[in-house]
Amino acid sequence: MSAETPAKKTLAAIKGTKDILPGEVEVWQMVEAGIRRLVELYGFRELRAPIIEPTELFEKGTGETSDIVTKEMYAFTDKGGRSITLRPEYTPSMARAILEHRLDLQPELMRYYYMGPMFRYDKPQKGRYRQFHQLDIEVFNEKDPAVDAEIIEMAGALLGSLGVAETETLVNSVGCRVCRPAYSRDLKASAEKVRDRLCPDCQRKITTNPLRIFDCKVEGCREEAARFPKITGYLCPECREHFAQVLSYLDLYKIAYKVEPNLVRGLDYYTKTTFEIISRGLGAQNALLGGGRYDDMMKDFGGPDICGTGFAMGLERLISVLHIRTERKKVLYIAHMGEDGKRKGLELARFFRGSGIGCLLEFGNKGFKAQFGRANKLGAAWVLIIGEDEIRKGLYQLKDMAAGTQTEGTAEDLLKIIRKKDGDMS
Repeated sequence: MSAETPAKKTLAAIKGTKDILPGEVEVWQMVEAGIRRLVELYGFRELRAPIIEPTELFEKGTGETSDIVTKEMYAFTDKGGRSITLRPEYTPSMARAILEHRLDLQPELMRYYYMGPMFRYDKPQKGRYRQFHQLDIEVFNEKDPAVDAEIIEMAGALLGSLGVAETETLVNSVGCRVCRPAYSRDLKASAEKVRDRLCPDCQRKITTNPLRIFDCKVEGCREEAARFPKITGYLCPECREHFAQVLSYLDLYKIAYKVEPNLVRGLDYYTKTTFEIISRGLGAQNALLGGGRYDDMMKDFGGPDICGTGFAMGLERLISVLHIRTERKKVLYIAHMGEDGKRKGLELARFFRGSGIGCLLEFGNKGFKAQFGRANKLGAAWVLIIGEDEIRKGLYQLKDMAAGTQTEGTAEDLLKIIRKKDGDMS
């Protein structure tokens, strides 16, 4: 390359995003299938909302003082002059869909789930990207504290079904709009006394929302926050009774938990119950999932008085702690020679695929030796050989790549052999 010739810039994925390649995606598919199986046992149905929403939906639903709204949203003005945001979380979208389609008037239980991408502009970290994927679980219009406990039990059962071990369940109550103002006032006063020992971000939160100080990961701020007043001492009778019942149901489930008074979650809409399940193997960013109750969101959107409970789980972080080995699906490789062999290969591939057998058929005038080499590299379980003699007789050679044995027969005969030895490979 001459000095005058500029180097070509290689296109790459945007920072904070990640390709999920073959070999990885099979793990995702297994995890997603496992999630669907379990949550549907609890009566949840999938609800898919758009990736883009009006910006005001998240400003109003997530909270104007939350880090998501103040620092992390991907918001832009579209060609119609509207402020649009790539969804940073799912609960406001779920609430909007319920109100827009009046799902609250339908007879079915309002239990929904969703898996898909979310977007937040934040420093990429282990298990968290700027485009990341999340499982979202939502229950609406069920006030009983038993629902909170059932959601926590389901979250634990889900992790257990996926093979996640070494977890700890943390629970708390953040009160409601009746009891939280007094706590926020005293918390703000305590934080003001140590303002100079808090990071700049926590100094800002003293004014905007002092509860957010508990979310800070700076060690000095965490040490100061540990000495702040505990919200559990400020709960009104209703919130205190609600929390006591949640704990009693967790005891009924025999779920080990720890009451963590500093657990407030990072979103402004939570009321009463909050919880997290953490992993001991993830370091500082150790939360696998988190959620709680939000009784006022629907009213804040101008809808009916419908309470909500749920949780979200980052799939990248979940998969990072799993030890899943996937097996390559068994396939039949069709080796053919000449134009007539290719045509017969196309015909037989359609027959076997229609019978639920995965087939690989390549083109390029390679000899049988080269095609066998390709079948071996691709991990094919079987090779179907189609040459002039096979076409003339209507009988084809089937080689079992693992056993090294070879069998002759019609397509129907060979289909029976494949199914008898290895079962349906679909």
